[in-house]
Amino acid sequence: MPLLEVKDLHIHFKTYGGEVQAVRGVDLTLEKGETLAIVGESGCGKSVTAQSLMRLLPKGIAKVKSGEIWFKGQNLLKLSDKKMRRIQGNDLAMIFQDPMTSLNPTLTIGTQLTEGIRKHTSISAAKANEKALEMLTIVGISNGEERLKQYPHEFSGGMRQRLMIAMALICEPDILIADEPTTALDVTIQAQILALFKEVQRKTGVAIILITHDLGVVAQLADRVHVMYAGKVIEQSNRRELFYQATHPYTKGLLQSIPRLDDAKEELIPIAGTPPDLFAPPAGCPFAARCHYAMDVCRYHMPVTTAITATHKAACWLLDPRSKGVFEELA
Repeated sequence: MPLLEVKDLHIHFKTYGGEVQAVRGVDLTLEKGETLAIVGESGCGKSVTAQSLMRLLPKGIAKVKSGEIWFKGQNLLKLSDKKMRRIQGNDLAMIFQDPMTSLNPTLTIGTQLTEGIRKHTSISAAKANEKALEMLTIVGISNGEERLKQYPHEFSGGMRQRLMIAMALICEPDILIADEPTTALDVTIQAQILALFKEVQRKTGVAIILITHDLGVVAQLADRVHVMYAGKVIEQSNRRELFYQATHPYTKGLLQSIPRLDDAKEELIPIAGTPPDLFAPPAGCPFAARCHYAMDVCRYHMPVTTAITATHKAACWLLDPRSKGVFEELA
């Protein structure tokens, strides 16, 4: 049984202009100790999916229209707020994109680091402090005793991200959700944070859901990958299949728009056009308007998800046997 299983998740947002269909039938599973990356451009629904797992979507604006999120035999969407608060930060933890806005500038790091574990357990203040020092060591922050007395502004961006990882892991969660954890960092610090994720996972066995638009991050961390577009998972595979056997035209477009180190002269090919309007999503494939291989069926009928291998699936009409000639041209 998977550690986490999401079934047919639909999430809408109420706005003055109407309802935005942000997530449209997402399915995913997460096994113990693995890293699942959810990839896609801004607005594709990946962060909304992640926040729904933690039940952090704004009430009154966001609504889960249908679907299930199963964790340890419980459908998280059916739990009361009180029961969900016991899970948030304890069994499921999340690291947000900008660590500075996630840390309270008026509280010391020690206070913020021990808050979660004291809330979820009956541990004493002294024991909580010991645990905080242990977590600082794990995430590579030295002089722990002094650091616990300091405030967020006394830390660099990379150090603040390390603090966020320590805060998320202090209660020893089963799942860590990292939403664009390296976006605000320079390249050198990004590499350090990615190495830290690997080391922390090796030591703790935590399963990670990584939300990103950076395929370089995926290449270093992910075991499996879900590619999202316009609120849907359009391709899913293991890491190797994504980079060497990508099938969906959108996934291929993402790969072609990344600079290559082995061929500096290769021309980058941007994906022309814009994503569809999710106030009124298209009846067919959401990528059809931007796809060089789109057929009439793509515009009017949603493609089914087709298994390519045991670990590789894609939702594309090019995989239909009747599209064989077009598919061979793409391949």
